Amino acid sequence: MPIHRIETSADPRLSAYRDLTDVALRKKSEPASGVYIAESAKIIERAIACGHTPVSILMADNWLEKMRDLLPSISANDFGDIDVFTGNYAVLEELTGFHVHRGALAEMVRPEPMSLESILQDAKTVVVLEDIVDHTNVGAIFRAAAGLGIDAILVTPECADPLYRRSIRVSMGSVFTLPWTRIPNWPDSIESLKQRGFNTVAISPENGDGAQAQDLRKFATHSQSTHKDERIALILGTEGEGITAASLSNCDHSVYIPMSNDVSSLNVASAAAVVFWALQNEQS
Repeated sequence: MPIHRIETSADPRLSAYRDLTDVALRKKSEPASGVYIAESAKIIERAIACGHTPVSILMADNWLEKMRDLLPSISANDFGDIDVFTGNYAVLEELTGFHVHRGALAEMVRPEPMSLESILQDAKTVVVLEDIVDHTNVGAIFRAAAGLGIDAILVTPECADPLYRRSIRVSMGSVFTLPWTRIPNWPDSIESLKQRGFNTVAISPENGDGAQAQDLRKFATHSQSTHKDERIALILGTEGEGITAASLSNCDHSVYIPMSNDVSSLNVASAAAVVFWALQNEQS
């Protein structure tokens, strides 16, 4: 495995790290180059364990020794001669656009997206992320979903990329293990979920849907007693505006988390975890 020390951020071999900076990716759902960036030794190791293929590794000089336990395992997976690039922190920050305080990055081949049909075939509870653009929230929702019994996640065309480095890191690698794909033609595709037998449930702020909204506690209890074997699609909206009116009007149910102390709502990732736990708790 060749190791190269870099002296300048202009090195043409490092185009993936240079072109996939935070600023460049902020307005993109997915990069056209078919790769993503994994950050930290633990995330790189989890990606490889899930069958993802590394293209190259970039790390700070003082991380080379720390990564030696990982590097042999990469070679053992028969990925060929993966280039390892090292450099000082100043060059790495100039190259990537952020401080590489976790020491190592890897350029990974983006896996082929799963088909909607294959994801929904055996899923009982799925989550739709409608236009959620904060990568930290996307990662936190994936982590909660993986830990609290969700079978799959669908992201709308405008939702942030789950394979963005911050989403991956916050998810603790759950984006590698929990099935997900983009659902096209949103919100018209709500109807396709219904046709597949899913009961569509919008998660809205308290009384955000007027008299139609149900208390989560009552919904979870009712769902367990009368619809135990029903398939459910939970729909979460954007950080500021919540679910769009078009989606809300097409859903079978609207559910809210009851709040107190004049707090109107939770952060979308926190709300997601509460909903996942409530439904899992009633089903257990």
